[in-house]
Amino acid sequence: MARGARPEGAVDEAGAARAVQQMFNSIAPRYDLLNHVLSANVDRLWWRRTARRFKEVLARRESEVLDICCGTGDMTLALAKLRPKGGRPLIAADFAHAMLSRGVEKFKAHGANVLAVEADALQLPVGDSSLDLIVSAFGFRNLNNYENGLREFHRVLKPGGQLGILDFSEPGGWTGKLYAVYFRRILPAIGRMVCGEAGPYNYLPASVGNFPPPAEMLALMRKVGFDEASWTPYTFGIAGLYAGVKRA
Repeated sequence: MARGARPEGAVDEAGAARAVQQMFNSIAPRYDLLNHVLSANVDRLWWRRTARRFKEVLARRESEVLDICCGTGDMTLALAKLRPKGGRPLIAADFAHAMLSRGVEKFKAHGANVLAVEADALQLPVGDSSLDLIVSAFGFRNLNNYENGLREFHRVLKPGGQLGILDFSEPGGWTGKLYAVYFRRILPAIGRMVCGEAGPYNYLPASVGNFPPPAEMLALMRKVGFDEASWTPYTFGIAGLYAGVKRA
């Protein structure tokens, strides 16, 4: 099973982390535009659906919630809409400064009760057993070590705390074949035209191909200590939500 993301040229985990950080900082100015164009705005439905999956824990005022690898904050805002007034601030964290800065602008514009923190998902500035919910949308796949990421999430969640990881996958059948053509040929070309760089949008399909398939990812979640591990496919399996509960 793949251990973690490996951008082209990275020879170890530290190099992979630096490459991912630099890449997302470089594309931050056009990241939102490309996301919406390349997904035909379906990504908005995925964020809302993921947020609704955790509506019960989000509805509790005292819940401590973290959106890790939050990027420019779209998943954060979907979660924040389900938070009650007067509840604890939702924590949004990312280690790419330029991405997080754009997220902060969105949080202010929407009047969202969000605390933005620049932090590495593998070294969270959070105490043991302190969070009720962790969500990550399209960021977990970029960690340089998937098992270490899950272990860090497990560390900071309370017993019974919930985890949700929304990410891409490779669907099977004819859908998968058609999507592969789009994902590996058309998407990088559009990304290159819009942002002027080939690397980031060549990396995207490569990172999805490197990511563990659902059965392996669920096995890793159970190994680390998550019960009720499940995968719910979205839009023919192009994306999907991994969910689990920290074992008491």
